[in-house]
Order: sequence, then structure tokens, then C-alpha cells
Amino acid sequence: MTRTELSQYLADFLHVSAFKDYAPNGLQVEGKDEIRTLVTGVTACQALIDEAIRLNADAILVHHGFFWKNEPEVITGMKQRRIKALLKHDISLFGYHLPLDAHPMLGNNATLGRQLGIIDAEAIEEVAQGLLWRGKLDLAVSASEFSHTLENALGRAPLHIGDSDAKIQHVAWCTGGAQDYIDVAASLGVDAFISGEVSERTFHSAVEQGIHYFAAGHHATERFGIQALGRYLAREFDLVHHFVDIINPV
Repeated sequence: MTRTELSQYLADFLHVSAFKDYAPNGLQVEGKDEIRTLVTGVTACQALIDEAIRLNADAILVHHGFFWKNEPEVITGMKQRRIKALLKHDISLFGYHLPLDAHPMLGNNATLGRQLGIIDAEAIEEVAQGLLWRGKLDLAVSASEFSHTLENALGRAPLHIGDSDAKIQHVAWCTGGAQDYIDVAASLGVDAFISGEVSERTFHSAVEQGIHYFAAGHHATERFGIQALGRYLAREFDLVHHFVDIINPV
């Protein structure tokens, strides 16, 4: 497919125009016209770009791209090296942030819910552009057991705030840097809230509102959506797809 076709398809498929975001969603760096090999990853870091070059990629598709709000506008240093590598090898870069978090089937929140075995999962549409999700476990489990479920799904142990022996069944979650949705989650009456990142203040919010909190990793919680989207595009448009997981413990 062509670069323009992919850009237009994803704009519609991910409902890009519905979101007010912190970075441009869509084509961020223009490469060759024809796309046959697609590399996906969480963040457009130099390591991902280097691996895409090795794999002879025509395009890279990420969740965390370039040109974030309030970042320096000059193209120097790290930013210059990344963009230079893309332009030198004629590789397009596509980035989709909140639209990928929110997609009802292939988004980060939807795919994380499936990985954790959460049923009756749904976005709370009136909160944060539908980025906060809730659902329940088939059976109530201890917080300790749920920590193990997270660890098995994500490959890293979460930080848990709360009584390890207490039972959990109703859960709310938002991947990535969504720790400040904990107050909304508590108001919903769920037993636990999951996000990727944690702040110092999150501890007090959890304790004082009596809600379990799990910080499961920004990168770790946002690996599944971009993989699912890449597999979907490969299947629909007969593309060669490589997901490249650049290890990030944060």
C-alpha cells in the first residue's frame, strides 16, 4: 500500500479527528511512497529506528512519536540524529498516541484488559476522551494473586499499594502515565486501579480512598496495542510486519 493510503486509513480507523492530543497523530516523517515492510514499537527511539533500518523497513508505526507539545522546536542533538536516520533511509514514521490508547478493539486499554482476563470491559466515555476503562474479574482474587497475574502478563512485577490479602474483582485501568485518574476510579467504586506510571501523591490517594493501586509500567502496559494494530494491518494489506520490543523498565 502507499504511504498516503496508510495515513488516510489509520486516520479513519483510529478516529484521529476526535482527539485533542499532546502530539500530532499520523504521518510525522515522510519516507518512500510504497510500504511493504512495517516495523512497530512503543516509542520512536534510536534503538527502534536502528532495528527498523536493519530490517529494511519502509515505515515505522509507534505509540510515542515525535514533536510533543512544549518540547524544544529546534532539531538538534538526539532529535536530529533520529530524524536524520529516518530521512537517510527513506523510512516514514507514523505516530498515534491517544487514538491508540482508546481504540475499542486494538487499543492499549482494550488489549491490556484482554491480557488480564478482565470481562465486561468498557470505556467510560464521559471521562478523559474514553481513556479510562473498567471491568471485572470472573472471580474475586486476592491482591497478591492479581499482582502475579499482572507480572505474568507484562513480564515485570507491579508496584502494589494496599492489603495483599484483600479481595479484588472490580477493576479500572488506563495504560501509560495515567496515575492521576485514580481519583475518578475511586469514585466509581471499583476495588482497584491500574496505570503504567506512579507519582508520589498516588500513594496517598490510594490509601485515603481505600482503593488498591497497581503501577504496572508505562512501557509494559502499552506494548499490546501497537502489536495488535501492526498484526491487523499486515493481515488486511498483506504487509510484512515486525514488532520490535525495545526493553524499557520504566
